This record gives sequence, structure tokens and C-alpha cells, in this order.
Amino acid sequence: MDPITAVYQEAVEHTKMKVFEDIDRYLGERETLTEYSDYINNRIHYLEQIWINVWLNKVTNKVSRNEKKFYLMKRGFDVEGVDRKLVNSLFRNELREYSPFDVISWLNTSFLNQDERWNERYEHARTNYLLKLQEDLLEETKEQIKVQIRNQSQEIIKRKLLDFYVLIRHEISKLLAKDIRENKRFILTNSYRLEDQLKSKGKFNNEDYKFVDDFLEELTGNMEQTVYWGKGNYEFETYDYIYEQYINDFIFDQIYGLILKEIEETTKREYTEIFDESLTNRNFKKMIATNLSELASIYFPMIRQEKLTDLLEVSKVPFNLTQHLSIYQQDLEQREKERAEELAEIQRKKEEETKILEDIFRHEYSPSYRQGIKYVLHIGDTNTGKTHHALQKMKEAESGLYLAPLRLLALEVYDKLNAEGVLCSLKTGEEEKEVKGATHISATVEMFHEKEFYEVIVIDEAQMIADKDRGFSWYKAITKANANEVHIIGSKNIKMMMRDLLEDSSIEVNEYKREIPLQVEPNPFQIKHTKKGDALVCFSRRRVLETASKLQNEGYTVSLIYGSMPPETRKKQMQQFIDGETKVIVSTDAIGMGLNLPIQRIVFLENDKFDGTRRRRLTSQEVKQIAGRAGRKGIYNIGMVAFTSDIKIMKRLLQDKDEPVQTFAIAPTNTVFERFQKYSRDLQTFFEIWEKFESPKGTKKSSLLEERSLYETIRDTEIEARLPMMDLYGFLHLPFSSNEPRLVKQWQNTMLAIVQGKELPEPIIGEKDTLEELELSYKAIGLHLLFLYRLGQRTEATYWERIREGISDEIHEFLKSSVKSYTKKCKNCGKPLPWDYSYGICGDCYYRRSKKINQRKFG
Repeated sequence: MDPITAVYQEAVEHTKMKVFEDIDRYLGERETLTEYSDYINNRIHYLEQIWINVWLNKVTNKVSRNEKKFYLMKRGFDVEGVDRKLVNSLFRNELREYSPFDVISWLNTSFLNQDERWNERYEHARTNYLLKLQEDLLEETKEQIKVQIRNQSQEIIKRKLLDFYVLIRHEISKLLAKDIRENKRFILTNSYRLEDQLKSKGKFNNEDYKFVDDFLEELTGNMEQTVYWGKGNYEFETYDYIYEQYINDFIFDQIYGLILKEIEETTKREYTEIFDESLTNRNFKKMIATNLSELASIYFPMIRQEKLTDLLEVSKVPFNLTQHLSIYQQDLEQREKERAEELAEIQRKKEEETKILEDIFRHEYSPSYRQGIKYVLHIGDTNTGKTHHALQKMKEAESGLYLAPLRLLALEVYDKLNAEGVLCSLKTGEEEKEVKGATHISATVEMFHEKEFYEVIVIDEAQMIADKDRGFSWYKAITKANANEVHIIGSKNIKMMMRDLLEDSSIEVNEYKREIPLQVEPNPFQIKHTKKGDALVCFSRRRVLETASKLQNEGYTVSLIYGSMPPETRKKQMQQFIDGETKVIVSTDAIGMGLNLPIQRIVFLENDKFDGTRRRRLTSQEVKQIAGRAGRKGIYNIGMVAFTSDIKIMKRLLQDKDEPVQTFAIAPTNTVFERFQKYSRDLQTFFEIWEKFESPKGTKKSSLLEERSLYETIRDTEIEARLPMMDLYGFLHLPFSSNEPRLVKQWQNTMLAIVQGKELPEPIIGEKDTLEELELSYKAIGLHLLFLYRLGQRTEATYWERIREGISDEIHEFLKSSVKSYTKKCKNCGKPLPWDYSYGICGDCYYRRSKKINQRKFG
């Protein structure tokens, strides 16, 4: 039998059943017999529709999709690739007229002109209908008495809410006293084995807990199994779970009985008459289970908020309702009084703190300008000549100051101006080069001092004002510049902010556009496509070295640029490329800031970067900043940009309109520290105050994460005790790599020497057999120079500058000769990995690590 025939027989039987149900419903509702013909006339529409509804539903649901398609194909339908909904629709339409079952004819054979049979059907239907009415009425009456019992129970609970609570309070107090007296206290250790993680710490001490809630967080010493996303997991049990369960059980075992006693006797008798049985404890508990659960959810939080000492005292008093109600009322009033006093003290401290914050920070971050300064904005994309035009103005002035974001750029301008006959000194945190008779200074932006006057000041890369850690240096330089003219260089997205920041000052805006267009290559870049004039960009020093090694081994001459590279080395690497000694550059995004090189094509080897918190896709501004280095007027009349993947997305980022910079960073100032010292001279307190300070609209606070982290290493030591707070903060603020443990130790040793009046310890210069050691030695000398210049020891600084220059030369030579042998290795096991392998560890190490994590997590 084919599937459709089988379903057809089922549909016929189901239709007959539904017709008989309709007849019984129709006849049962009538007090007198109705003729068969009247039934047919009244129900003809339903009877005509019932077959088609039953048939189409059954045949659609019970016949498989393949059988439907086969049936349709036999009838000439092309259903290959057609979706399920359309197949069902076609199939239903085709089966609509399939051998219709004639319901009326079938009924006529059973009841037409058969009055006796129709009368029997009526008697049967009417009897069942009346029985059903009686059953429904009884069920309704039963439900009414249940509702009555529930309502009475709710009223009893409301009336006795406090009575029941003091009873539970007494029971809990006895359990609490017993647990504190007899049980051990446990703490968790860092053991790898789950069974060894719990350690006994002796007895409980009442004085350790103000509220019951504090005690409930303690571990019982037992373990419980929980299920999370279908997986079993073991956790250490706390008293919180035990006490919540105890209150719930006590209510269901004891309190319900007290409620039952209060139920009206007439209600109990009605229940017995209607249900033909007395109201049992089990049935009553089942009826008011929701009320009892709600009661538990009220009482448990009340217990948690109790003072532990109050409950321990309650445990000593035998239960008497009147007496315990009085005790509870006294305890509650005392607790509320203490809470009111605490809130009042909190409010007093908050008001005092608000007053202190206003005093310390008032108006500090509102811009203040000197009158008569002309501000000139140089706004535009990278590689458009903005810096060149600003520097021309500075060169023509009698005195000038150039403020750079990087030591390398300050060094580049220093060299450029002196080479062009404009005497210029250099001033960065790590070096000072004084040129006799110099009227100009090239410096990093952090070296700005508002008291020094210059005819022209040039502030480069002003979009850095939004940087959360360094941005305040730009804000200070822009708003407190002491000059006749201040030239501000930045990207397009700072234009509106600068106008708002400078308010009513005299502002001239010069906008620059690229003369050399950028063109995105349509196909994904592969390393074999590398050619002369390319700059390959990735976002870590490790990836730069791996890529350079790969290219050198394939016969390319390569220059390298990355953030931690010494500026002198970077300068030499760039000069090699400019002079044609190397054909390709491999760089981090450091290439995007102020480095003008003869690059024909920028290649993004990666589309995302780690920003110190997470790995994320590059922003539109970052893509533009880097890609803008492609093309050089007079050398390449078009700049090419290539990506290894997601070309459409990256191209859109390159073409997107810049999001305007809307906030600038702020940081503590000397004035802020001076005001703070009226209240405290503790640096930890200052960090807490800074955290509470709400920065003004349009600003964001510097996190001070590095300063705070460094402070923790010398907190409560001789260094903190013997240094004035502002001096200590100045040393915490020194710009060095505080994530390097060796440099942090050097910083600590130097600080100790300063407070003890001893000679500064010399920086450690390690073995020179690896690039990492050479770079760390360079950084160590850089940190030493920061201290020397800060302490005014310039002769000593000159000596260490020469030592550092020698290390810079060695790094340059290392990059020329040894990068070729640099190989990518697994961080864990040292196994060689392909140069373009995406991860830092090999597959085997990743598997082993994942296995350990899962074992620890799931036992």
C-alpha cells in the first residue's frame, strides 16, 4: 500500500470520529430530540469542510518530502531545488480533489429514515452531557473552596508574619550558634588538585562577622555538584545554601501546621463535604505551596540582614512569642538607628569629599589662553606637506619650538634645522644636545614648559590629544603655549575640536589635500608579490622580524622599523631605504607617524592589532594614517595600497569619512597636587581621589595605570617615606617600559640611591648575543639618562649617551647581518613554526594547555 492510500484510510476514520463528536455535542446541548434533517441543515457547512481539513493536514504531515516530490514529478512538476514551503503548497493543491470522502452520504446510510437509531444517539449524548455538567459544577465548587482556603491562608500569613519570623529567627539562631561553636573554618588554596584546595583554618571568630550575611559566605567543607550547560561541575558549598534550605524546610514542615490551625472550622467542614474527605496536612500543604515558598523568599533576606551578635544572644533565650517579639523589636530599632548613623556619616563624608574635589580640581581643565596669540591649524591627510609648511614659519622666526610625539621626529627636525643653518638644540627626556647660540629647540611634547617664550611654536600630530595616556601633554602645549604664533598640525578629524578648544582666539585654518592619489589593489597580496618600494606593515615586533627574515632568505634587502627600536637605529634603517641600499621596508604602525619615505606601496599584512586590552580591527583613521605613507611626489605619482584579506572592508575603512575627535585626555597637574596637599600628602589617597574625580564634559581622565602599578612596588617603603609626594609622582611618571621587570628593578634601585644620597647605580648592560638583550640594554641606559637629566647630571649623561649610541650601532649591525637567521618558534616548546603561522604556540602545546584547563574546570 502506497503512503498516500494508507494516510487516506486514517483520514476517513478520523473524519468519522470528529463527525460523531460533533453530533454528540449538538444533541447533548438540547433538552428535546431534534430531527436528523435539522442537524444536517444546521451543520452542513461544517460537515462539508471537515473532510478537506482532516485530509490535507494528515497527508501533508505524514507523507515525506521525497514522496511528495515524487508524486508531483509524476504529474509533470519540476521540483528540483524548490524549497520545502513551495513543495508543500503544490502538494496540498494537487491532493485537494483526491477521492473526496462524502460525509453526508456516509451519515445518511447511518441515520436517514432511522429514527430509532437517531433517538438512541440522542439519549446517549444527552446523558453524557448532563454528567459532564455535574462534573464541571463539582470541579468548580472544589476550586472555589481551594481559593477560599488559599485566601484565608494569605490573610493568616499577613497577620502572623512577624510571629512566624521570630520563631524562625530563634531556630536559625540556635543553628548559627551551633555551627560557630562546633564547625571548622575553611579557606581555598591554589592547589591544582580539587581535593587539596580546601584547607582548615581552625575555629570561627564571632568578631569577624558583623552581619549573618557575612558568615553565610563561609565554606562548609562539603562539595556540591552543579550542572552548567549540561556538564557536571563540582563547587565548594557555602552556608548560604544550607541556611536557605533550612528556612524553606522549616516553613514547609512547621509553619504550615500553624497556618492550618488558624483556618476557619466552617471552611474545613465545607472541604470535607465537597471532597468527601477531611483536609489532610499533605493536601493543605500542596494547596498553599506557593504561599509558603514566597514566605521563605521573604524571611531568608531578613535573616541575612540580621546582626550576628543579636542572633547569638537570641539563641540563649528559650522561645516565648511575646518575649521574642519584644527582643526583635529592640534589635530592629537599634539596627535601624546604627544604619541611619552610618548613612549620615556616609553622606557627611560624601559632602566633604565633594567639597575637596571641587577645591582640588576647580577650573583646572578649563582652557586658559594668553592674549594676542595667533593660532594656525594645518589640517589634512598624511604626506600632504603640513609639517613642512609649519616648520618653514618656525625657521623664519627669531626663536622657535618644535614639539614632536616621538624622540625620532624631534631628532629628525633637530638635524634638519642645523643642516639648513638654523641653530637648534635638542631636548627629550633621555637626551639634551645644546647647540651654542641656538635660538630654536626641537623637543618631545612632554618637555614643554609654559614659562618659556618663543616667537613660533609648532605642535605636531595634534590628534594625539585624544590619547588616554599621553594626550594631556598636547592639551597643555596647545592651551598654555607662550608664543606669538602657535602652529598646530593634525589630521582632519581634529578641526572642530580645535575650533571649540581655542574658542574666541585668532585662528587661521590651512587645509591640505593629497596631490598623489591612493589606489587599492583588487587582489589579495601574497609575500611572493613583494617588490622594490614596498612597505609591509604588521603590528608586533616579533612579526616584523619574522617577515624580514623570510624576505632576506628569499633574496630581498630589507629595512626594519618598529616602536621599541632605538631612534638612531631607526634613522639608519630609514636612510638605507632612502639611499636604495634596501629595497623593502617591514614595519609596525610606527611608520604612520611623521616618517616621509619613498614608498610606492603600503601592504597591510594584518588587518587587526592588539591595543593593550584586546585584539581588534584597525580603525578608519589608523588605516588612513598608515596607507597615506604610500606615494612620494616626484618619485611615485600614485600610491598603492594592498591587503592580504577582507579587501572590501579595508577599502571602505580607507575611504570612510573621519570620525571627529570629541574628547581630549587630562592628567594631574602641579596645581592639582599643590591643592591636594592641603588635605593629604599620601599618594595612594591621591590616586583614590583621582578615581572619584569626574572629568569635565568633553574630556577623559588618564588612567594612571602605569604610575599606580609602579607605585605599588615602593608603597610603604623608605622611598615613599623620604620623598616629597610631587617629586615621587614625577619619578613615577618617567616614560620607560614599566612592563620590563629588569627595568622596574633598576628604577627601584635608583630611587633607593636617591633617597639615601648615594651615587646612582649604573644600568645593567647584558650579553650582546641577542637582539632582545641589546634592546633591553639600550632601554636600561635610556632610563638611567632620564634620571641623570632630571637630577641635572649632564656630564654623566654625555658619557652614557655615547655608550647608548654604541649599542644603537650594534643593533643596526645585528639587523643588517643576523635577522636572516631569525626563525619563528613556539613560545612553550621552542619547536620551529612557519613564518606566517598565526599563533604564538604550536598545535601540540595548545592541545595540552586546553586539556589542562578542561581538567581543572570540570574535574
